[in-house]
Amino acid sequence: MSETLDDELRRRTEALLEPGEIELQGLIVHTEYDSNQESMLHRATIEVGNTIAAHAEADDTYVYSGTDDPDFGLNQHQGLTIENDEFVWECQQLLREGTYDVVFYYEASADHEAIVDDLQAEGYTVTGVPE
Repeated sequence: MSETLDDELRRRTEALLEPGEIELQGLIVHTEYDSNQESMLHRATIEVGNTIAAHAEADDTYVYSGTDDPDFGLNQHQGLTIENDEFVWECQQLLREGTYDVVFYYEASADHEAIVDDLQAEGYTVTGVPE
């Protein structure tokens, strides 16, 4: 059953990467965090976002969570540049079978393989979804 859910999540992630205004690639970070571990999930989101930003050669970034934005979901976050609010990454935190998986997507110009390698070296369970 879990393999079927993972396949479905990968297909949904690939759909997010379909051609639009900018070319995107993405990854899925599988966590063991449940609803009681929100602070750990938040920390992981920031760490993964920082890794993406480093390989996207983005200047200083901040996380916009959009809790007061009606066009933004509760578990949706963006990494934006501090200087001019340029897009660096976006993610969706999805509760699946009691734990969170986090789907990230970012510009295709970022070094996808280096991002996945670095996150795996940091101990994250990652599924890469190239453009």
